[in-house]
Formats: sequence, C-alpha cells, structure tokens
Amino acid sequence: MASQSRTTYIILAGVLLVAIILGAALFLRPGGGAGETTTPVTPGETGAETTKTTTSPSTATEEETVVETETKTETKTEMEPVVLRVLTRHPGEIQLAAKEEFLKSDLAKRYNIVDIKFYSVPPVSWISAIESRGDIDVAWGGGPTLFDQLYQAGYLAPLTSDTALEAAAQIPDLFAGAPMKRTDSEGRIYWVAASVASFGFTVNHDVLNQYNLPVPKRWADLASPVYAEPLVLEGREVIAIADPTRSTSNTRMYEIILQAYGWEEGWRVLTGMAANALVEGGSAEVRDDVIQGRVAIGITIDFYGYTAMKANPATEYIIPEGETIINGDPIALLTTSKHPEAAQAFIAWVLTEGQKIWFREDINRLPSNPKAFELPEGRERQDLKAVYDKLSTAKSMEFSDEEALKIESAMQLYFKATLVDLNGILKEVWTTMVQLLMEGRIDEQTFNDYMSMLGAPLKYVDPATGEEKVFTEEDAARVTSVLRENPRLKDAYISAWREAAIAKYESLLDELLSLGG
Repeated sequence: MASQSRTTYIILAGVLLVAIILGAALFLRPGGGAGETTTPVTPGETGAETTKTTTSPSTATEEETVVETETKTETKTEMEPVVLRVLTRHPGEIQLAAKEEFLKSDLAKRYNIVDIKFYSVPPVSWISAIESRGDIDVAWGGGPTLFDQLYQAGYLAPLTSDTALEAAAQIPDLFAGAPMKRTDSEGRIYWVAASVASFGFTVNHDVLNQYNLPVPKRWADLASPVYAEPLVLEGREVIAIADPTRSTSNTRMYEIILQAYGWEEGWRVLTGMAANALVEGGSAEVRDDVIQGRVAIGITIDFYGYTAMKANPATEYIIPEGETIINGDPIALLTTSKHPEAAQAFIAWVLTEGQKIWFREDINRLPSNPKAFELPEGRERQDLKAVYDKLSTAKSMEFSDEEALKIESAMQLYFKATLVDLNGILKEVWTTMVQLLMEGRIDEQTFNDYMSMLGAPLKYVDPATGEEKVFTEEDAARVTSVLRENPRLKDAYISAWREAAIAKYESLLDELLSLGG
C-alpha cells in the first residue's frame, strides 16, 4: 500500500512539473503577456518596413521606443543638409548665377542641397587640388582636354543616377562634328558638355582704325610685323594673349595653331604672336583689354567675344576660317565626391533647367542642350540662337584631342618659360627686327630668316637625363610623360628652357644690332 502511494506521488509530481514548464514557455514566448499582440505595419512615410509592437494603453514597452527612435534617426540622416564642392574654371559671374538659381530649384530641395562652394585653381593644379582636399564633388568648365586628363588619371566617375542620365540624353553626342560626351568602351558617360564653344579673336574696330591696321583673318596674321609697328613707334601692344598655365582656353588656341600649321611653323606663329602681344595672366583680362580699347585684338573663346560685342558695339568676334574647332565644355562627377547622388542632381540641373544661365547678358554662352532655346530666357536670345545655328554647320579643322593631350603639359611650360617669362627680351629682338625692316636695312627674306631662327624649337640640356635635346613634338610628348610621373621636375624643365632661350635671344639681338650699324 505504501508502495502504491509513493508511485502516485511521483506521477503527480511529474505532471505538475510538465505543467509548470509549459506555462513558463507560453508566458515567455515573443509578444506574450496579458493583452499584447504583434501587428505588421505597411511601409509609410519613413519608407522603411518594420514591425511595430503595440501595447495596452497602460503599458509602453521598451521595444516600441527603440523602433521609433531608429526610424526617426534614419529620416534625419536622409535629410542631412548637403554642401556641394565644385572645382571650376568658370568666372565669378557664372559661379554666382549657378549658385543663386540652383539653390532655388526643386532638385536642390529634393536632395537638401543648401550651399555650393566653388574652387577656382589653375588647370595645372587641378589634380593636386582634388587629391589634397579629397572631397570635391563636381568638376565644371575648363575644356575637354583638361577633363580627359582627369579621366585618364582616374578621377572621373561615371554617371549612374536616372536623373543625370536622363539629362545627359538631351545633349547630342556630336555638335558640328565635335564630341559632346566622353564615354568608355561600355558606354558609361564620364563627362558631358554643359555648353558649346569655338575659338578665335575679338577685335576692336576703333583701335584698328586708329592705327590703320587690317582686320585679321587667320592665326598667322597675329604674328605679322604689321601689328608690331605701334609697338616700335609708341611702345604699345595692339594684341593681347594669356599665359597658358593660367588659361585653358588660350591653351586650346595654342594647340589649335600647332595642329593647324604643324609643329615648327606653329611655334614660329606663336613666337611672333607673343612678341607682338601684351601677355595677360588670364583670358578674362584679354577680353577686357579689347572691350576697353587697350588693344585692338585679343584671342578669345567665343562667349568672351559675344560678351565684348554686348559691352562695346565697336568690337567683333571673328572665327578663323578653317582654323578653329568647336568644343563641348564639360561637367563631370568626381570619384572624391562625398555626395554622389546630390552631385549628379546638380549636373542634371546644369544640363537642363540650368542652361538658362548661359543667356544672361554678362555670360553669353552657347548652350549644349538645344532645348534651352525653348526656355523663356532662351526665347529672348535669338541673337545667340542665330550664332548656335550657324556654328552647328561651321567648317572646323581636323583636331586630335589625343595628340593635344600628349604634349599639353610640356607645351604649356615651354610657352611660359620662353615666351611669357622672357617676353621682355623677346620683344627686344622682335622690335629690333621690325625696325630694321621698316627702315629698309634688311629685306623681307632676311626678316623671315631671322623669324625662323627666333621661333625654331630650342636645343636644351634635359634636366632628367643630362642629354642635349631639341624640343620637337616627340620630345614634348616625352617630357609630358616624364612630368606626369614626376611633377617635381617642372621647375627644372622651365629653368632649362629659359636658359636656352636667353642664350638664343641674346645671340640674335647682338647680331641684329650689328646690322643696324
């Protein structure tokens, strides 16, 4: 009997233990507890799918508080104010117009872009600026060669957002035969033309008439001794050009001349032009010199010519027939961008609604998007529409961006060392030659012989190898490659070229002075 009772107690204890375990499990299951349920929530304003725990009015669980805090934090992050950083060659009036108009746009509000900071540095310093800052979002303006340098160096990122790609699709692939986009083998777009440009010279007819000088038609005309007569008689330059290390548009014009005339003849033209000219720091100064009548002729990108014509009716922009090219002036996303989606929104705006800034009378650029002329601002600028239509069928020369890029850095520094830094002694040689010609002490053939010697590419001692070199086109490509690998050699090359140029100029000047008796 005692044995049966003991057995019964064991069975009852086991049943009780199982009941306790089952009860604990039911109480501790997720969402368990009195009056608590779990309800799935449809994605709403937060844009995030989540499961929110609801409780009876008397109870608020810690889980509910955490979920709501996370959602609020996510929304705040998405709306963080964005400041875009733009590396540009555009002048202040374009920067100001773009900033004012863009920050009022729907795209700026959608991406919470609250400011744009522009950084204007010389083209030769773009890569170092990008590397040193490490947070530049967009590059804008400066010509295709500069952007192709960035592309080759790996600093441009392809456009990926639908907004930017839809805007880029509105830009034609070609305009007057010139590429308006840079794409890779997979069709990805790395830069897009934001505007269209040609290159020529702007003349002031009042100053030309004052000195009874002809209107130039070709680049070679600017190297003529005819334009040196006011320099010889009054010490006044009637031509203005800019230092290529500080002007991408002037760099492009010098490259056009070298390709239009060939390397050796091209340098003779550039040398004569520089000898005739007031050499300014930048292209805007050249434009202003023409507007204000300080010179008769300035080499300019087209929109500076249109601006001059608006400011002074005595001025005229002239395209050298068959000796110019048409360029698309790019905008691009940089690999250093901290806000790539917002940066691409800005690019999209520049290519669409932002095209209206080109029509401002203090800017006067040609848009890259033909639909820009349908904007209210575009409909008011039928003068630019006429120029755009004429330029679209213009005869431009064959020009190789690839060849220009091969020699660009060396060409810029050689020009600076020999024609800008030594412009004073160059003018001494040049004016002595012109005066001897004017006085009949040398004939035209002798003058041309001296001009060939003056403009001939230099022999110099290469600072990297110690070997004697001649600055041929092939040598310029070699030096450009060397400088790409070791930019610290820049000053050494400038010194070598300057030293060789001084020796040549002094020798020619001594010889010319001996002819003068």
